Amino acid sequence: MNFNNVLHILGLFLFFLGLAMIPALVISFYSQGGDLKALAGAFFATSGAGFILAILFEKTEEKISLTRREGFLIVTLAWVAAAAFGGLPFLIYGVTPTFADSFFETMSGFTTTGASVISGLDHLPRGILFWRAFTHWMGGMGIIVLAIAVLPVLGVGGMQLYKAELPSPVKDKISPRVVDTAKLLWGVYVLISLAQFFLLMLGGMNAFDAACHTFATMGTGGFSNYDASIGHFQSLYIEGVIIFFMAVAGMNFALHYRLFTGDFKSFFSDGELRFYLLIILVATAVVTIDLHLNLFYEMGKALRSSLFTVVSIITTTGFVTDNFDQWPLPSRIIILLLMFIGGCAGSTGGAIKCLRILLIIKHSYLEFYRLIHPHAVVVVKLGKQTVPADIMASIRSFFFLYISTAIAATLCMAFLGLDLISAFSAVATTLGNVGPGFGLVNPLSNFFEIPQAGKWILSFCMLLGRLEIFTVLVLFIPDFWKK
Repeated sequence: MNFNNVLHILGLFLFFLGLAMIPALVISFYSQGGDLKALAGAFFATSGAGFILAILFEKTEEKISLTRREGFLIVTLAWVAAAAFGGLPFLIYGVTPTFADSFFETMSGFTTTGASVISGLDHLPRGILFWRAFTHWMGGMGIIVLAIAVLPVLGVGGMQLYKAELPSPVKDKISPRVVDTAKLLWGVYVLISLAQFFLLMLGGMNAFDAACHTFATMGTGGFSNYDASIGHFQSLYIEGVIIFFMAVAGMNFALHYRLFTGDFKSFFSDGELRFYLLIILVATAVVTIDLHLNLFYEMGKALRSSLFTVVSIITTTGFVTDNFDQWPLPSRIIILLLMFIGGCAGSTGGAIKCLRILLIIKHSYLEFYRLIHPHAVVVVKLGKQTVPADIMASIRSFFFLYISTAIAATLCMAFLGLDLISAFSAVATTLGNVGPGFGLVNPLSNFFEIPQAGKWILSFCMLLGRLEIFTVLVLFIPDFWKK
């Protein structure tokens, strides 16, 4: 383990994170909201710490080559450091009373969870609100993937960081060089974000609100500038635009790239994409009927509420227009299940991912098939491609660790005094990077009342969910630290 390289790259990352605060500083300066000192202090602290760290632990070679272990360590430390330093504007300004609160809020931002401890959003200064939303946008595609795209000094070491961070059971490279892959993914991300920004402005949003809600949508984060979230606007057009772009953000961005390059066949023939859209359609239909029959919503209102909520939850965005905690039990169960499913692999969404769910279903079917035909040689296929046995083994392990983590964290939250619904829901929504939940953390509330120890547990859940369990938990294996 070359700790010199690890700390040097961590320093570069912190310096880069400090520079990312400059847009918020500019907005604060022109809006005169009183948050300039807080943002400036955070900027100098973050970039200064990064500069000192990078200088003290200067790289020993022109192009840094990293091992897999170093890649896992850097990615985990970078996300923890991002939450610690990225929360300084909230802490210094006083919008979060404790370091635990600021860490939770920023971890929620960068992991695109959208769980918040802050209320009174309508009255916060624009600089703070912009930085809060901007963390979503950076974290959506991945702060390490962004760093790879803009820090060529990483060299071949970028591959290990890419593998450690990119949220997908199958790494879908669209270019032989990892730096080019990172640039192309971010290019697609920026283009789609710009499209949503202009469409929201056409719907009557001002430029500031349009930018912040675009960041939160494309990052599938869900931070809004208003306590009422998207319900604040009471606009069918705005809801429609956000529904569309939430659904887009929940798809594999490698598919978007292929669509942009004219490869329509691979886009529309993708098995995971069809499965993802099928879940949305079926869940929306069931919830719509349930709301119509049991809450006596008009069919149009039921469809509008159910479609927005279903897309928001399955993509793990977490925007709300309705308090789904008050919905009938069948709808609440569906919403809870969607929290675990999540979007497509290679998207900005969290949770288990549709690809893993689809492959597990296929694998389970083959087990039934083998009972009937014990001598048959059958393999799991995705489209025309055979899924390797090691990938299936990894997915099975992921399922076990995901459920085990959810159970263990729920028990910890229950020991802290939360009721079962609130404890399980808080864990499910943070581990899945969703945001709102049920009980104490329902859409009309937030996570402020969660005990301090609970906020640290849930922050860890958000990190685990965003980096897909293995990247973080491997650091707790004794063999990881052995030479």
